Amino acid sequence: MTPEAAAFLDKARECLAKPDGMIDRRPDEAGREAYLAALHAEQALIVERTGRVVKTHRGVQRELARLVRNAPIVDPTLQAFLGRAYNFKAIADYQIGPGPAVTRELASEAIDNARPFVAWLRGLIEPGRPVPSP
Repeated sequence: MTPEAAAFLDKARECLAKPDGMIDRRPDEAGREAYLAALHAEQALIVERTGRVVKTHRGVQRELARLVRNAPIVDPTLQAFLGRAYNFKAIADYQIGPGPAVTRELASEAIDNARPFVAWLRGLIEPGRPVPSP
């Protein structure tokens, strides 16, 4: 594994560790951390396979779709996870005043999806490591 991919995976693990302590107080931030964990894991796969760092949400989605087109995935809803989870980041980062809210339940669901998604991507990166089914 390249040092860049390892660094992105480390960042994904950090993001996955944060939500448990904040989900009751700040579900919007917990949801954002679930999104960021997935984003960083996707960046790890991209840099590992292409040698390029993709920084934008749209660029990561596009490149990931190309890279995992033929990768086995049991739950197709996880493939759309990054797009759905981006809404949590947008709400946490940009929303002011009334509007959609990230509930504890939604944040919990995002975290529950992020963990197997990150594990699946990690399995695609590490040679010889079994690829877990999300």
